Amino acid sequence: MAVHDWQKSSFSGDAANCIYVSAAVDSTIWIRESDDPGTIISTSPEALRALIRAVKAGEFDHLAG
Repeated sequence: MAVHDWQKSSFSGDAANCIYVSAAVDSTIWIRESDDPGTIISTSPEALRALIRAVKAGEFDHLAG
């Protein structure tokens, strides 16, 4: 497994459930959760940017509750 320079999300604060991200040399974005650090997903910067924009725009709000 590749060695990553993980950075904790600034929104996690001191919470136990944290999201960590790392960028690979080829620009791949790696994401893991503190509850299961062995499970890592990867994505492109473009796909992550699109997801963040969609979340901020409320495109997934109708899925709650």
